[in-house]
Amino acid sequence: MESIFTQISILLGLTFVVAFIMRLLRQPLMSGYLIAGIIAGSFFVHSFHLETEMYDTLAEFGVVLLLFVVGLSLQLTHIKKIGRVSLIVGLTQVVFTAVISFFILQFLGFSFLQALYLGIATTFSSTIIIVKLLFDKKDSESVYGRYTLGIMIVQDLVALALMIGLTTVGGGQGASQVVSEFVIKIIMLIALVYILARWVVPKILSHVAQSGEFLFVFTIAWCFGVASLLHWLGFSVEVGALIAGLALGSSPYQLEISSRIKPLRDFFIIMFFIILGSKFSLGNVGDVWIPGTIISLFILLGNPLILYISFRSLKFTRRNSFLAGLTAAQVSEFGFILLFTASQLGIIGNAEIELFTFVALTTIILSSYLITYNSQIYTFLLPFFALFGKDKYLQKESKEEVYDVLVFGYHRIGWKVCEALAEKKVSYAVIDFNPVALAKLHRRGIPAFFGDASDVEFLETLPISKAKMVISTLPAADDQKTLFIHVRKFSKRILCIGNLYHAESLDELYKSGADYVMMPHFLGGNWMANILKDRSWTKKTFTDLKKQQKREMRLRFTAEMHD
Repeated sequence: MESIFTQISILLGLTFVVAFIMRLLRQPLMSGYLIAGIIAGSFFVHSFHLETEMYDTLAEFGVVLLLFVVGLSLQLTHIKKIGRVSLIVGLTQVVFTAVISFFILQFLGFSFLQALYLGIATTFSSTIIIVKLLFDKKDSESVYGRYTLGIMIVQDLVALALMIGLTTVGGGQGASQVVSEFVIKIIMLIALVYILARWVVPKILSHVAQSGEFLFVFTIAWCFGVASLLHWLGFSVEVGALIAGLALGSSPYQLEISSRIKPLRDFFIIMFFIILGSKFSLGNVGDVWIPGTIISLFILLGNPLILYISFRSLKFTRRNSFLAGLTAAQVSEFGFILLFTASQLGIIGNAEIELFTFVALTTIILSSYLITYNSQIYTFLLPFFALFGKDKYLQKESKEEVYDVLVFGYHRIGWKVCEALAEKKVSYAVIDFNPVALAKLHRRGIPAFFGDASDVEFLETLPISKAKMVISTLPAADDQKTLFIHVRKFSKRILCIGNLYHAESLDELYKSGADYVMMPHFLGGNWMANILKDRSWTKKTFTDLKKQQKREMRLRFTAEMHD
């Protein structure tokens, strides 16, 4: 029997090859993982005697971490900003898609329960794919982008309720007992999230966030700890992971937590999709391609039409309604999770998962093109829309928040830089890895982001592309090199100011894209030289300088006391 190490090496090697081909073809990597799983399931499982139970456990880790990250992104305050529209459209899409899919599947010969669970699974669109493509297109802050993300939140909340209901029904209780237990569980979840987010998490994170490594360890322990606790209380581990993420979602450290957990999540989620793909046998394509094609066509055409009509009924423009509709033309990872859970409960079998895998592969690949080229598709269809007359609705596009200057590091040098920017009435934001500094900045009303400048995934979440200047007061040269290289990916015109306490890395910083590098000892020497050249060498001169220094420090201390 091959060792576990060899087995994982084979799977990852196969996955890399398939993913590399998909990358060359500009296809979503998720499709590559599923295809790698299909190949592994068809050719390698029996040849290499793969330990399926062990891989199922790894897949479960992937589900937990995926839902934890989804929970992190569930900003409930975002729903308030986008109002009732996302709620109405999201629920409308879920209901109509589920009902129509159910009847299509019944017509195709599926049993009531099979059609019910498959119909529910097809209602959800892929949050991961939609968010990634919207951010890649820089459309996340457009009108259709914001409401699409709102719909994703609504879908995630509906999926949470369905997962709780699925787990409860799996116990075999009567209807009244199911409903009462479901309501009790919802109340318990709301109370738990509120208590954790309001009192427990902030106190823990204020100490934990001072170390990036400690923050990572805490995040992993929190995710699996809360998931295990809720599993012990009768919930599924998936629901527990989502709740663990929700509790941290409103934290000011959310971006940093998410960026640190994603690489680990990506590894386990790869295993999850490989295992799901392995359940789809190429020998069974003949059994699923007809119903799979019909369901795929409904998802690719019906979902966009449902969303388009819903948005138009709420007085959205044709363009925004059309672009938002195209984003939903695929099935979601939540569908896999729901079917995976239903399979464990014995409600459905591998045949339904194989059918859904076929639908997922088809819709994910095709919808990636629909989202990427949505504006071009709309332009191509303009003559058709013109047949209905002039569009009578209008929405104003909201502009992404832009800062002229981003200051990395607040203490020591940064606070003085920020004072100068405030005096010049220049818009700026501060990025700092010190939770104490972050809390002070928020209390003063100064825009601030918590995160590590050496973390490229975190840097990608910042509004760097439209900034005029980036000022770093960070002490580490490597962190600044990462920062400036990332900035130069966006523009050569952005002014980059760095900071070094030693001259060894000066040339490296300039090669990385810095326009100027401050050296405090050099600047201090110049300042002292100017004093000696321009001022009289008397005790009064230095007494005045001392008073000025104390006055400035007192102003800073007073500002901190007001915090």
